[in-house]
Amino acid sequence: MAKKTPPKKSGSRFWRIVKRTLLFLFIAQLLYIVVLRWVNPPITLTQIGALIDGDGLKRDYVSRAEIPAHMRLAVISSEDQAFPDHGGFDWKSIEKAVEYNKKKPGRVRGASTISQQVAKNVFLWQGRSWVRKGFEVYFTKMIEWIWGKERILDVYLNVIEMGPGIYGVEAASQHYFRKPAAALSRREAAQIAACLPAPKRFHPTGGGYVQRRAGWIGTQMNFLQTDADVRQVIGLEVKKEKAPAPAVKKKKK
Repeated sequence: MAKKTPPKKSGSRFWRIVKRTLLFLFIAQLLYIVVLRWVNPPITLTQIGALIDGDGLKRDYVSRAEIPAHMRLAVISSEDQAFPDHGGFDWKSIEKAVEYNKKKPGRVRGASTISQQVAKNVFLWQGRSWVRKGFEVYFTKMIEWIWGKERILDVYLNVIEMGPGIYGVEAASQHYFRKPAAALSRREAAQIAACLPAPKRFHPTGGGYVQRRAGWIGTQMNFLQTDADVRQVIGLEVKKEKAPAPAVKKKKK
């Protein structure tokens, strides 16, 4: 008499489905990250949120050639001066932010790098939960490994919020200065960068704080543009020091 095979437990089937689903999601997001190495994000959760909130959506992705090097230099000077050198996280700034927040719990100081901001704005939602932070760490490291610094900076300048419903430097340039991003002056680039900590609150052509901060950013730009790593990331030719001429030995008489 043949033995009857016991019926499979519904629980084990459920976990198989869960595992397959998680594997599919992992492969899908990995492929999406790889594709975005060359293709601009179609839309982000932050941009969808702007539409829902009634801010609208003004954006116009542009190529690297259409963004002046001093615009790239301005956001590095403003947001993340260690950008060319870190692996996605500026640990010194994070430590300073933690100490500051302990002393002044009512005011929160962030220490997000440009890479972290791209990870948050392209792949995630806005918020301060530990779950979102955990995903942010993952996506930050992935884009550092897969995209590289130049691509991260270009995506940043195309997706970052620069005003209510205004995303990317091209839309910001057209809205505030009535010109394409390629025509932005060095000062105008600093003015746009000056508003990035709170783009819904500050206006690039406003007075007071924005103009003082733009002046400070301009000073930092003058300092940072001599750094070889910064020049390489923003697309400026790296200055090569001339090798000293070989010494000529004098013939003994």
